[in-house]
Amino acid sequence: MAHVHHDPPFPSRGAALAALICGLLAGANPALASSDRGTFSIVAYDSVTQELGVAVQSKYFSVGTDVPWAQAGMGAVATQARVDPSFGIKALALLSKGLSAPEALRALAATDSAWDSRQLGIADAHGGLATWTGSKCLDWAGGEKGADFVCQGNILAGPAVVQGMAKAYRETRSEMAERLLAALEAAQAAGGDKRGMQSAALLVVRPSGDRPQFTQRYIDLRVEDHKTPIKELRRLLEIQEGFHGADNHFYYAEQYAAAGRADLAARERERVGEILHRALAREEQDASMLNGLAWACATHDLYLGDAIKAAERAVSLEPKNVDILDTLAELYFRQGNTTKAVEVESRAVSIDPKSQYLKDQIDRFRKGSGARQ
Repeated sequence: MAHVHHDPPFPSRGAALAALICGLLAGANPALASSDRGTFSIVAYDSVTQELGVAVQSKYFSVGTDVPWAQAGMGAVATQARVDPSFGIKALALLSKGLSAPEALRALAATDSAWDSRQLGIADAHGGLATWTGSKCLDWAGGEKGADFVCQGNILAGPAVVQGMAKAYRETRSEMAERLLAALEAAQAAGGDKRGMQSAALLVVRPSGDRPQFTQRYIDLRVEDHKTPIKELRRLLEIQEGFHGADNHFYYAEQYAAAGRADLAARERERVGEILHRALAREEQDASMLNGLAWACATHDLYLGDAIKAAERAVSLEPKNVDILDTLAELYFRQGNTTKAVEVESRAVSIDPKSQYLKDQIDRFRKGSGARQ
């Protein structure tokens, strides 16, 4: 559909709520703090993980600075077209006060003199969704709402761009960041921003009691200026997954297990296996990344076969790195191959003969007990 409209002003909930909204939206005239720019974006909510996310691409420098906004437990926002970045802050504030995504959208509309030139997508932390494309947005412009996402764009090659985004997000079977990026890739394949490409961003937030940084930046990646920004965003996501994904998923697996959700804990562990499989499939060349993935799997006694492949590749890249050799030896030991474990750890000792730790590892392997953590 070319333009998605919503009922104007926010619904009545009494004078107190109206006063609160006016207070939250008070400030400079949004029309004076905005500029025209085209882009395409997707905003989503995962009812299982409680993740909220935004992905965006534009022929504009540093689109990630202005368009995507998100806070776990509140919502996610994409503000674009005649973009007013303050709408991201204001929308999250409205959502934090209990308004739904459609109500927050109407509240923003009620105080904006340039609403017909705006485009927004909002998802709240309860599954509410809203997308708006003003009648004055530059063609092609429009949006689509799915069961757990909204996508929208302006100055696009045509409606197939938004349709492609929606289809890819629905059909991709993976975690939110992968689904959001797949949506951007599909949008670009359908023509994307008709002016071209320049910047892209991916933001995902997730609730956490003892890792509060995840509530604002579980995944926060930006490509400011690049000939193929979505491809570059893919590369950055692979790095992020490789260095932090395993630890993050094992962390949430432990949280779910402690809460008695064995099914969700298993799903988080499966995500680690997917990250490891992707790294092997693309023949990853970063030895440190491969080593980190392999070690995480070793300490959790999971995916040992693939972890050994990752550690072996890491050793081939850095054959004199004793930390990587130790990881490979640990994996062989946990797989039950004591002979190979001692052989590999002995290679590490030959490189660093003063290391008592490596010698203790060999003794431990030979005794066949006392797994290192």
